[in-house]
Amino acid sequence: MAEPGTSAVPGRRDRDANIFDVARLAGVSHQTVSRVINDHPSVRPATRARVQKAIAQLQYSPSPAARALVTRRTRTIGLVTPGVSDYGPTSIAMHFSFAARAARYHVQSVSAPDDPQAVREVIDGLLRQRVDGLVLVVADVSVLEAVKGLDLAVPLVAAASAARRGPLVVSIDQYRGARSAVRHLAELGYERILHLAGPPTALDAIERVRGWRDELASRRLEVVEPEHGDWSAASGYRLGLQQALGPGDAVFVGNDHMAIGLLSALRERGLAVPEEVAVVGFDDVPEAGYLYPALTTVRQEFEQLGQLIMQKVLLAVEEPLTVTEDTPIPTRLVLRASTPAPARGAR
Repeated sequence: MAEPGTSAVPGRRDRDANIFDVARLAGVSHQTVSRVINDHPSVRPATRARVQKAIAQLQYSPSPAARALVTRRTRTIGLVTPGVSDYGPTSIAMHFSFAARAARYHVQSVSAPDDPQAVREVIDGLLRQRVDGLVLVVADVSVLEAVKGLDLAVPLVAAASAARRGPLVVSIDQYRGARSAVRHLAELGYERILHLAGPPTALDAIERVRGWRDELASRRLEVVEPEHGDWSAASGYRLGLQQALGPGDAVFVGNDHMAIGLLSALRERGLAVPEEVAVVGFDDVPEAGYLYPALTTVRQEFEQLGQLIMQKVLLAVEEPLTVTEDTPIPTRLVLRASTPAPARGAR
């Protein structure tokens, strides 16, 4: 007759195995099983192997709640993203989630509008779920200012493009990326380089405007105040129809989707790219190489950023006394057909 809670068929159970079943099969205490599960160094190799064999045989999977009671950790990171579907924030969130999964962490993701009070409420909700740390993808300057003053019981890592850096801030170098785009156009001989920028309160847009302006100033070129869109192709198209553009001009666009709209507007106006107007975007979205003409743009390494965010989180959670520097990830200018080829022998 089968024991209560077991199946009459050897090796099969009518309920999920628990830590006490593993302990009985391995011939150890349930405390020893717990130490093996949580990688405690005090367990002898032979004992560890015996417990791991029992875990595999019983197909035992410890619940997150049970592990949290022992380690005081849930191996869960709260991720707060802007309430938009823009390419940059979406890519950051995706690659961070991949990196967290590789580190055996669960991600609890919540979107919030670019409103400081809404972000604070979302953070409070995640803290009630006992997350080990928080990651905040910051799009708007007001949100960054709001979270700087928060006193939290867990570490918070911010993915934020800002001139001021910090040990728990990670970013891609928007400023130098913008300067590289403008430098490319200036070295091709363009003296009037306009800018279609993103929203005026968006951190990425602020840094790209700053880079555009400084590169022009360093070359003593004309600065025409930028027009601001909302990152969408529709806004790029609208600004492209309104902007005073003519042969011999160049345009640095705040992101690739706005550049897509601009290319459509220029075609409608009868201005050929790059023969009459040169265009450079920012992001290197998957479609950039398949436009007509293919778009010269600044590539952001979102996969590298996601991995760096997770490294910061792990250090902050597991080695909280470790201090790290914020070194922005460099961008790369990708040359395509929307700008003329450099003259032979040019740098």
